[in-house]
Amino acid sequence: MNRRNRTLRQSPALREMVAETQLSASDFIVPLFVTEGKNIKEEISSMPDYHRLSLDNLKKEANELWSLGVKSVLLFVKVPDNLKDDACSEALNKNGLMMRSIKAIKDAQPEMCVMTDVALDPFSPYGHDGLVKNFEILNDETLKVLSAMSVLHAEAGADFVAPSDMMDGRIGTIREALEQNGYTKTGILAYSAKYASCLYGPFRDALESAPGFGDKKTYQMDPRNRTEAIKETLDDVNEGADIVMVKPAGAYLDIIREVKNAVHVPVAAYQVSGEYSMIKAAAQRGWLNEKAAIAESLTSIKRAGADLIATYFAKEYLKNR
Repeated sequence: MNRRNRTLRQSPALREMVAETQLSASDFIVPLFVTEGKNIKEEISSMPDYHRLSLDNLKKEANELWSLGVKSVLLFVKVPDNLKDDACSEALNKNGLMMRSIKAIKDAQPEMCVMTDVALDPFSPYGHDGLVKNFEILNDETLKVLSAMSVLHAEAGADFVAPSDMMDGRIGTIREALEQNGYTKTGILAYSAKYASCLYGPFRDALESAPGFGDKKTYQMDPRNRTEAIKETLDDVNEGADIVMVKPAGAYLDIIREVKNAVHVPVAAYQVSGEYSMIKAAAQRGWLNEKAAIAESLTSIKRAGADLIATYFAKEYLKNR
């Protein structure tokens, strides 16, 4: 034999030397769920070992993540039912939980890159990402609220706003609003190829934001479509997105690669709650090695082309690698 491919697999040192894909703490964006109250750390029933945090515990979490080398968090807020209304007015409350969460992270870790969810589902009694009228999700009317939300998040100190709503034209509208209000340094992480997936259930448990009627297929993408993802992503880049995202990650590795090949901005991928919970459930039953499954799943997302990975496994991976 002129070549024996096994030569480069002979020892851990060699395998590490020639590994083509490496994960580091700075690859991760950590989603955090925030709730009202004090000294609250509530485990989410469908997301074992993951919690909703009150602001005091949010600060502690930020400090721990920073000590592990994590550079970015993505904030989601759980809104009490009594604050949800048709106009999603709580989304524009200058003293709302999202604004206080941003400030809490910045108080704890000023250098942490704070990203904020921009969508109306946590604030709507219908659990949809846009305003609702006669069981229709309104596009253009929603854009006005999303752009006002984004300005408030920037004012509170957010480094990036992350529109996850999938309304048409929202990136351009948000970019224009940020520019007009002087927030020229605030970035946009666009959920560009967000699919109407079955894997979001545990997330909706975390925020109690499941749709009150129908589904989200009129605005989230059809899982059967590939070319459409490129079109959506290129539209977002042209409208001013700084980072684009594919969501979910594991079942859409081909889309991550397609997007990576099509754009010249960083590509993020979101390993969503259902992906997290499937691994956790299988590991609890002894069906697979949890540490190995976490590492393999994250590596596959990076190998597919993701520059950044939003994942609930970040802290666990960094502690146990």
